[in-house]
Amino acid sequence: MSETVLITEEYRKMQQKLHENPQYGVASVGYAPLVAQVIEAIGAQELLDYGAGKGRLGQTLKQHLKRPLNIRHYDPAIPEWAATPTPSRLVACIDVLEHIEPDLIDHVLDDLQRVTLNVGVFTVDTGAAIKVLPDGRNAHLIQQPVAWWLSKFLSRFELNRFERVENGFWMIVERKS
Repeated sequence: MSETVLITEEYRKMQQKLHENPQYGVASVGYAPLVAQVIEAIGAQELLDYGAGKGRLGQTLKQHLKRPLNIRHYDPAIPEWAATPTPSRLVACIDVLEHIEPDLIDHVLDDLQRVTLNVGVFTVDTGAAIKVLPDGRNAHLIQQPVAWWLSKFLSRFELNRFERVENGFWMIVERKS
């Protein structure tokens, strides 16, 4: 059986180059307090940061948590974190999904469902990004309304909490039984 493609090689290289910019991949810092609340509420010992970029979410969580947390990172554009992740009780996917190649978004959401054993904290920016890809496309390859995203999530997860924010939303989901 062949492995499902989550990112093309050309786009992986583009993302790798973008991550060399220190200002690329900073949104997760703002969501660290929310993720920390969920960690405390469910007593999580481990977190999978799916689409971890530079690992800023994990670095920032250390300032918000009173106890140690095992943080695992997955990002196909970061060689040391590119291995297929194993499932986790808690998964965070912050400011990632709008960057996915549109024809691969269902594969990525299926993989997110696979790795989320219990709870997921996911965010999506529904508008245009400030940054542009080397080929001229907006860095947010998927700019769809909330309803479009919700239909994709609700076919895979139970919605626990949802909140709109400027240019997007965050949600806390649970694995469907």
